Amino acid sequence: MRQNFTQTITIAGTVRAVDEANGSFTVQARSGDQFTAFVGVTTSYQVVTNLDQISRDRVPDPLADPPGSDVQMALRKYIQRDRPVFVAGLYQEDGDRARFEARTVYLLHSAPDRYLFEETHWWLVQVTQMADRILDHLFDERRNYTIDDFAKFYRTNLNILGQPVDDNVQECAVLSRLLYDLSTAFLITGAERYFLAAQAAVKYLREAFRSSSHDGEYCFWAYGRRRHTEGEKGESLFFASQGPDDVGTIPLYEQIYAIAGLTQYYRITLDTEVLEDIRRTIQSFQAFYWDPPSATAKGFAGKGGYYSHLDPVTMRPDTPALGENCRRKNWNSIGDHIPAYLVNLIITLEPLPAGSARPYLAELLKTAIAILEETTTLIVEKFPDPSSKYVNERFHDDWTPDHAYRWQQDRAVVGHNLKIAWNLTRCANYFHMRAARHRAMGHGPQASADDNHAKRLLQVARKLGDDMATVGLDAVRGGIFDCVERHPTGGMPIQFAWGATKDFWQQEQGVLAYLILHGATVGDSSYLQLARECSAFWNLFFLDRERQGYYFRTTENGLPILDGQYGMKSSHAIGYHAFELAYLAHVYTRTFVDAGNGADNGFCLYFRIRPSPSQTTINVLPDFMPPGRLSIERVVVNGIDMTAQLKPANPDDFQISLANLPGAQDGGAIALVVQFDAIAVG
Repeated sequence: MRQNFTQTITIAGTVRAVDEANGSFTVQARSGDQFTAFVGVTTSYQVVTNLDQISRDRVPDPLADPPGSDVQMALRKYIQRDRPVFVAGLYQEDGDRARFEARTVYLLHSAPDRYLFEETHWWLVQVTQMADRILDHLFDERRNYTIDDFAKFYRTNLNILGQPVDDNVQECAVLSRLLYDLSTAFLITGAERYFLAAQAAVKYLREAFRSSSHDGEYCFWAYGRRRHTEGEKGESLFFASQGPDDVGTIPLYEQIYAIAGLTQYYRITLDTEVLEDIRRTIQSFQAFYWDPPSATAKGFAGKGGYYSHLDPVTMRPDTPALGENCRRKNWNSIGDHIPAYLVNLIITLEPLPAGSARPYLAELLKTAIAILEETTTLIVEKFPDPSSKYVNERFHDDWTPDHAYRWQQDRAVVGHNLKIAWNLTRCANYFHMRAARHRAMGHGPQASADDNHAKRLLQVARKLGDDMATVGLDAVRGGIFDCVERHPTGGMPIQFAWGATKDFWQQEQGVLAYLILHGATVGDSSYLQLARECSAFWNLFFLDRERQGYYFRTTENGLPILDGQYGMKSSHAIGYHAFELAYLAHVYTRTFVDAGNGADNGFCLYFRIRPSPSQTTINVLPDFMPPGRLSIERVVVNGIDMTAQLKPANPDDFQISLANLPGAQDGGAIALVVQFDAIAVG
């Protein structure tokens, strides 16, 4: 029994009862616990705001009959039974007495049964606010950008105010993530500023960090550049990583993310030079990191998958100088291929585009699909652990789990489990789509094999999503925890490795995992509810509304942690997750969640292509989608509606011809806008 105990706490849940007479209401959390929250004159009610800080409180005033005090009238106005709410306040215990006083009550929409983050423009607002502020911080009022602007002004590390810090490093993988951000912002808004910035960023990325092999077959990317500051002209190029776990090595995940931005940029432009860099980088993965059975001839294990690190001197993964990174494989070296570049590359290349480059594209697509097939198979076979609800994340090269690696030990990162759930579901959609094509062509055995693989992927994804709902999500406050012990020893279902904190990128994985699981399991509303809870925590507590950004880490109650790297606007730890979240949450919500209330389930994507005989069609599918869920409704080329000429007859066909389009004959860029509509939502 506690005496005089006080704690600040946030409660997330659903209103189950309202007691106007006593100025209180009861909230039931996901855990099943019920909390009676008392309101008073200092209680405020807020409808969630976006980064634009516009008040979206349109809750109608209540009837004044029966009359009541201001406290009672506010309670009557904002609180109704079955309404989802977050309540921040003070919890007190003294002997056998307990009381929870609400200080801030957060609503998710003015209507009790709706969510603002499911409205048509919510995620678009976040993208534009973040992109504009990042460009303002780096380049001030510029609206045209050059390669010299990025050479002079781009910095990986900015403080929370967007100002440069003492470390003036430019990291390649982080610049690539910024390129992803800018390309994505253009893809879903069509804003010229983002395209111009992306165009300059891709030129600087390729000029400043690309390293080609002597024969031109392979491409590696340097870790970063740092400009000299003590009167000496020039800058230093660092080829090997300076990351804490990777110092002196070439980690595969840095090479993977070096082409994340390039792939998204290629997707919106069909730039053939960029695609060639992507191809040569993937060739490097296959030649230096890949461990197929034939690799035993090189002294490798030959057990499949990809090694995590290379020695920059020997260019081998088995050099003792690598230390604990010698002959290792991990989640990043296997799974990160999928979200970083594989999905975007495959949807751009399949079905094969028409044009003179078709044989070249066919070979690259064949390699990409082979990587997808191998990595998804390895994830479902090697990562799940029957003794734990969490996956194994690190391995020796024979796939023996490594539970002694530095900080990781026998610990799980909750976000990695959700990232696997999200990406396996995406890939299940892909294999279901491929099965449908095989059936249409009369290839029954191939269709059955693809369907079976898809079902296996979805089965593992669902188990992880279900497990993380019980041992990864905060069932009282909402949000997703960070690092936990895989085998708790304290008698509790969750044992934290350090603190009960929550990181921004792990919230993203939860939102996307549960949204896409909802889309893949029509009729199961549990995933939609989980997605809404995760989205609510992100939009309430991770948005830095004063500076149009987002916080890296919060406490368990949603308060931002601002010390050290966690107070940075940008750093090597903060990448593209907020833009990836905004793009895919926008697409998934419009596709899988019934807008209702007269709203539509459509959205647009924007492309900027230079005509070339090498590729005369473009694929515009937004993501790996289940068959029969999306259709192209409208196609606009350089401002001219060409839907009648260009809309495919088959609703599952997302390839558009670029031949003989207005403006193509004079060599100018083609501005292509494609409007999509969801066919079936739930």
